[in-house]
Amino acid sequence: MQAFANEVVDLLNGLLWGKILIWLLVGTGIWFTLRLGFIQLRHLGHTFTVLRGSRQSDASGISSFQALCTSLAARVGTGNIAGVAVAITLGGPGAIFWMWVIALVGMATGFAEAALAQLFKVRDDKGQFRGGPAYYMEKGLGQRWAGTMFSIFLIIAFGFAFNSVQSNTIAGAMVGAFGLDMGTMSLAGNEVGVAALVIGLAVTVLTAAIIFGGLRSIARFSELAVPFMAVGYLVVAIGIIIANLGEVPAALALIFKSAFGLHEAAAGGIGAAILNGFKRGLFSNEAGMGSAPNAAAAATPYPPHPASQGYVQMAGVFIDTLLICTASAAIILLAGPVEGTGIGLVQNALTAEVGGWGKYFLAIVVLFFAFTSIVANYFYAENCLVFIEHNHPAGLLTFRLIVLAMVLFGAVGSLPFIWNLADVAMGLMAITNLIAILLLSGLAVKLARDYDAQRAAGKLPKFDASQYPEIRSKLEPGIWD
Repeated sequence: MQAFANEVVDLLNGLLWGKILIWLLVGTGIWFTLRLGFIQLRHLGHTFTVLRGSRQSDASGISSFQALCTSLAARVGTGNIAGVAVAITLGGPGAIFWMWVIALVGMATGFAEAALAQLFKVRDDKGQFRGGPAYYMEKGLGQRWAGTMFSIFLIIAFGFAFNSVQSNTIAGAMVGAFGLDMGTMSLAGNEVGVAALVIGLAVTVLTAAIIFGGLRSIARFSELAVPFMAVGYLVVAIGIIIANLGEVPAALALIFKSAFGLHEAAAGGIGAAILNGFKRGLFSNEAGMGSAPNAAAAATPYPPHPASQGYVQMAGVFIDTLLICTASAAIILLAGPVEGTGIGLVQNALTAEVGGWGKYFLAIVVLFFAFTSIVANYFYAENCLVFIEHNHPAGLLTFRLIVLAMVLFGAVGSLPFIWNLADVAMGLMAITNLIAILLLSGLAVKLARDYDAQRAAGKLPKFDASQYPEIRSKLEPGIWD
């Protein structure tokens, strides 16, 4: 029975991620790029200047900067390290070029879903802003059942399974890098490493301390941790680039030649480069997946217009792929031929560049990347739980305890079937979201044009619900009045 279930899940994963979802995500990105008039290129500068006022918040919402950091906490994970290594291994250096392309295209999708999440946000029983795909499915499309299905898929994937994966990654990185060996012990009939168990307990306690503090605790943590971890990793990568400045033109030439099949760097040639670049880029930046809008909706936007949060989340896609993934690629390509796969490849490349301390540094980076992902993933899942059951205290407590149990389990256990099932859940979640934002694409375009017109007139963009009679009755009273 278990073997049959594994085959079914593998079949579904192959169908969703190999045949449907990748091209649906790409197609949606192209659609929004065209509908929004290449907004990610025309307004790239504004994408970052809008962050100047992003520290403002109020009693109902976190700041736009906190929302950006929370979404980056989830986006920037081990995929920015191991995912890049896998893309280069399977698709050659040219896969990096196609990661850049899919990030630029995905920025338009990220704008649309974040702006829609802001537009249809609500206040929960504690007066905090809540929103995201489930909410714009219910209010924008009038399809609560779709929002409920989306929420269930996200809770399975982000709330439970992926947090186990991140905890497992932390334990593996710390044990491997620092050579921790404290023996084994029997736990529930299974032999587990004591060091991994201790690390798992520590991660679980730290997670509990943050998530029991609520949304603002998560936002404050992300606001502090994400810039620290991202800047630290980028500084090391920039140092490596400067130390190997003479090799940079050759590395860039290799990327472009491999991207267009002019340099055979992997089996499958240009096709492998495109597919692996697209796939790993989409996994990393999550544009169109429906995860980041949960953070975007929690913000008090500045300027006070839904589209401003669209720009903020476009910056998130840019930082994730065009900066952090590129940093990983630079570390790998400038090190020359090195052995290894996944994180091991980056670790060996970093060690070759900076010496033995590189593996310890990378272990700490993995710790930060993975732990911040656990916290942000929890927030996304809690947001969807609130959508389903509206702040039920007992249900929320039970949910938090299950999440903590999965974090602890992930450090010492292995359950590939559940993790593969989570990939299916995330695939179904993304398809549900993509259909919703395509159906609401006309509204996303109207928001962008309204914002642009006010900027062109020299005004601070401000949302006026009276200019949207077709949806005014669907908006939460008291938010955009």
